[in-house]
Amino acid sequence: MANPALLIQSLEKGLSVLECFRDYETLGLQEIANVAGITLGSAQRVAYTLEHAGYLTKDPQTKRYRVSVKAVGLGYSYLRSGALLQQAHSVMHQLNQACGEVVNLSVPDNCNHMVFVMRVAPAKTIPLYMPVGTRLPCHATASGRAIWSALPGAALEEKLAALAATHTEVQPGMSVDDLRGLIQQARADLYAYADEAFYVGDINVAAAIKGQDGEPIASINISVPKLRWTLERARAELGPLVVEAARAISR
Repeated sequence: MANPALLIQSLEKGLSVLECFRDYETLGLQEIANVAGITLGSAQRVAYTLEHAGYLTKDPQTKRYRVSVKAVGLGYSYLRSGALLQQAHSVMHQLNQACGEVVNLSVPDNCNHMVFVMRVAPAKTIPLYMPVGTRLPCHATASGRAIWSALPGAALEEKLAALAATHTEVQPGMSVDDLRGLIQQARADLYAYADEAFYVGDINVAAAIKGQDGEPIASINISVPKLRWTLERARAELGPLVVEAARAISR
């Protein structure tokens, strides 16, 4: 729980405004206020401050704001110096060479999403554009399901109950109980899979990477197109590969 005596509310508002642009390319002042949950006056002051500091730019005609390239620097330290990413780098390239397909590394945030932080793609194909920082819901990705499969039973049930309470569709034709079954299967197999759960024509297999305390901290996954792969083949051939890669990075 936050300590009110130490909390800088203006800074919190500024960061919440920056986070608004995670899901929107441009925003007007009223939209910023609505998305961030602040007053229009606060939105105006915060947007002006962020523009003055160089983190937002404003179109002179439309008066709409967008994030500037300077904002990329906010995440650079994490990408440059993180021990996880340094350890994963060589393993991901080796995995890419072994399977010839797209390999991704993603990390869970505190909002039940996976944030993609590294990608290695084969030269023979042009993969779907998915830049660093892309966020996808845990329940609809093999990476997120792998993370959830490594959680204690009570923690998993809490996640599933929260998902059910939002009435969010897991994927077409799949219930929360079905998802529970997939995650229990992932616990036994040591890897999870997703069949067109978020992107049409996309199959994923993923395994959880664990920290020194044994807790899941990230996922490594292989993404393949249904034009060239069946789910059965992907599980049989790629499942063992992601399990071994996750173990190598965990070590």
